[in-house]
Amino acid sequence: MERTPAHFTFDIKAFRLLTQHPTPPRSLWKNFREKLRDDMAEKRNVYMRDLPRDLQAEAAAAFRDAIMPLHSAGKLGVVLFQLPPYVYPTRGAFGYLKWVAAQLSDFQLAVEFRNGRWLDDEHMTDTLDFLERHSLAYVCVDEPQGFKSSVPPVVAVTAPIAEVRFHGRNAENWEKKGISTAERFRYDYPKDELEEWVPRIETLAEGADTVHALMNNCYSDYGIRSARGLGELFDIF
Repeated sequence: MERTPAHFTFDIKAFRLLTQHPTPPRSLWKNFREKLRDDMAEKRNVYMRDLPRDLQAEAAAAFRDAIMPLHSAGKLGVVLFQLPPYVYPTRGAFGYLKWVAAQLSDFQLAVEFRNGRWLDDEHMTDTLDFLERHSLAYVCVDEPQGFKSSVPPVVAVTAPIAEVRFHGRNAENWEKKGISTAERFRYDYPKDELEEWVPRIETLAEGADTVHALMNNCYSDYGIRSARGLGELFDIF
């Protein structure tokens, strides 16, 4: 907070435990880890769904306290909840998002889906309506298509902040096992693909107070180059 300029904004990814991802016990807070049952503490990973409700609430509170200084300084944009591909639209999944929104009500939460069913013809209206009712920002995505984990490039505003994440279009590596994060998102956006998003971002800007465009093509300096290229299309640089 102190090392960044006054106008700097942080978008923070929620801790993996809170987003239903497998979490090694060693990565948990020490005092929290000591409260786990012995059988759970010895597992390779723990999941939020396996914890008792009091520990779930404690985990949310610990994360909230950790990032509150950014919020208090006016430097926190959104808290990004990127759900794993195995979380799909069910009553339980909607209920969990509602619970999380209540636990972290001080912050603007943004939800990114990694399962295409959330945005298919059967579920899209319910998904977007739910996010809007609970003031959760829908995260638009640019990513490879044709996989179960693919979400189409739907443009929607469900909160005061709209968000777009650019993951690149490296279809070959999108679901490949055993590679680094950088290799998975190794993609250097050409200008014409960034131009596709200009009218989409303009549409988002018409319905939101602020639009955040985040580059997740984190190989070498690809993300920085893509961000600059997109900014030039909007005369930001």
